[in-house]
Amino acid sequence: MSFNLRHLKYFIATAELGQVSRAAIELSISQSAVTTAIKELEKTLGADLFVRSTSGVELTDIGRRFLSSSYEILSKVEEALLIPASPRIAGALSVAASYTVIGYFLPAHMERLSRTLPGLELRIHEMTRETIEEGLIAGRFDIGVALTSNITNPEIASETLISSTRRLWTPSHHKLTEREKVTFDDVANEPYVMLTVDEAAHTTMRYWSKTPFQPRVRLRTSSIEAVRSLVANGHGITILSDMVYRPWSLEGRRLETVDLDVRIPPMEVGLVWRKDVEFTPAMAAFRDYFRTQVRISQTTSHRVA
Repeated sequence: MSFNLRHLKYFIATAELGQVSRAAIELSISQSAVTTAIKELEKTLGADLFVRSTSGVELTDIGRRFLSSSYEILSKVEEALLIPASPRIAGALSVAASYTVIGYFLPAHMERLSRTLPGLELRIHEMTRETIEEGLIAGRFDIGVALTSNITNPEIASETLISSTRRLWTPSHHKLTEREKVTFDDVANEPYVMLTVDEAAHTTMRYWSKTPFQPRVRLRTSSIEAVRSLVANGHGITILSDMVYRPWSLEGRRLETVDLDVRIPPMEVGLVWRKDVEFTPAMAAFRDYFRTQVRISQTTSHRVA
């Protein structure tokens, strides 16, 4: 077998999502293609990477070590692809970012940015969407990274980098996981855990308002980890994006995801700045880095499919 990046990407997606079926959906390929790639990888390594069960897969000790190495390999490949386009930039950049972005999007990019643009000093500020918009307009921040799907101020320009699909989260073996797709009527009959951070509750009610149903909210919280634990422990279900999904709670309880029967607007993440601002070299380098990351992601996805 010829080992290539396809095997690593399929393996990483399966490890992160905890299910071959979910990895196939995320990668927009067939489930059999993911299964075959992982089996080929295990044959080459001479060891099992996952423990299989009816509810999904869990990494073995070897699988966990190999996952760490896989991240490093793909990171080095991405870094190599960025080298020709990396300008020599020196100075500081004030970046405003929302809670969800700082927790689930920026950390990996901050490490790559430090390698790609070593002369750029990033000053990150966690802010609400309203404060980010106000700060950009007032000139307190150079640029922002936020949920672009939430931006409302006409003086703010935005560029979406990723669109993260929203799905239903349930505890493992919940009755709704047995269905191929679930309706809002089904969800409305279950206790619901409502996330409130980054205007999540407002966004949730926007798409619920287009149905004749309402969520039966049992508890509201600003903590994504609390939502994960509450769902995993059977206290309710919720609808959130794939970007913040993890198959395990902090206590080691399993979560699963299910598609709904109607399209829900995705959570969009990207860059924001004041419309009339003149981009400094640091701002342009920051934006170009993310544009290159999107291009690399799209290119490698097409190559490995």
